[in-house]
Amino acid sequence: MHSVHLAVLMTSHDHRARTLSALRALEGQRGLPAGTTLGVHLVDTGSSYGTPEAVRLHHPAVEVMSVGPDVSRNQALRIASRNSRSGGGGGGPLGGVPGGPSHAWTHQLWLDDGVVLFRDALVTLLHTSETAGACAVVVGAERNAYGDTVYSGRRGRSLTLVEPGAHRPERCDTYDGRVVLVPRAVYDVVGDPDKVFRHRMGDYDHGRRARRAGAAVLVAPGHAGECVDGPAGARRPGPGGGGPGGRGPPGLRNRRSGS
Repeated sequence: MHSVHLAVLMTSHDHRARTLSALRALEGQRGLPAGTTLGVHLVDTGSSYGTPEAVRLHHPAVEVMSVGPDVSRNQALRIASRNSRSGGGGGGPLGGVPGGPSHAWTHQLWLDDGVVLFRDALVTLLHTSETAGACAVVVGAERNAYGDTVYSGRRGRSLTLVEPGAHRPERCDTYDGRVVLVPRAVYDVVGDPDKVFRHRMGDYDHGRRARRAGAAVLVAPGHAGECVDGPAGARRPGPGGGGPGGRGPPGLRNRRSGS
């Protein structure tokens, strides 16, 4: 596997404990390829319970930006993505310089702050990505405390929830935006979630644009993590936003949204 430099995009709002739990689980990932780096870019939308301060105290390597409570979750994700592109954003060990501009990132990882990753989640996502090639988006499925899949890939016009396979990835048409690994080759064509969406549907639109551009969309085997205070059944999406136009490598058709 080539060197992997992950730009992890997160947003938060008044969920201090769960945000810290998500970051602890991210730091606890095991089995990552040698030389893997992570740069975490968190945008907090006006928390009043000390979330940014707690993150800076307990996770000093995380780049934290505070914005107003009027900034939607989708726009916050777009800001986190912009921050990851400033000077590199691929980071280093989770204990170094905040944000880690020392490496240009090879992948973006959308990570919802309500997801506690299982310890092998990232290595499974990366292995699936490596096997599928540079033009594949990999989705991590989440379960609730009862073991039910609540977020994952989606299929068809009815957006049927895709159950993760035990050992092999499952194809899907789009995805919930809780845990999504986007390779640079796909990002360069598709960009961020479209800014026209605020809280819903931006992730579904992003997945469909990726598919129209020629990218494969796969749900990695097994569950990537558990949702803190997760729903009892299938729910609707996570992030959304948008990115400026651009050109990508052969094999992907330009489907970037307007800036």
